[in-house]
Amino acid sequence: MTTPTTPQPESGTVTQERVDYRYDEGDEERFSHYVPKDALMQAMIEGTPVRALCGKMWVPSRDPERFPVCPECKDIYESIPD
Repeated sequence: MTTPTTPQPESGTVTQERVDYRYDEGDEERFSHYVPKDALMQAMIEGTPVRALCGKMWVPSRDPERFPVCPECKDIYESIPD
């Protein structure tokens, strides 16, 4: 008895991983959120979503200086030990 084999991509073939981003609705228009700097830079360049300390997921596209800081992100950030 033979067992079926999984087809392997040919040499030089590029495969793409599909990612299901789920965007949160709500306060992204009202607050600036805290995210890791490297993630923020990548998101701004590539247009990919980021997850804030508070759990909010969105694609950053506006100047964060124009909005107040998310109170939940601020509380979490201030509770992180140095």
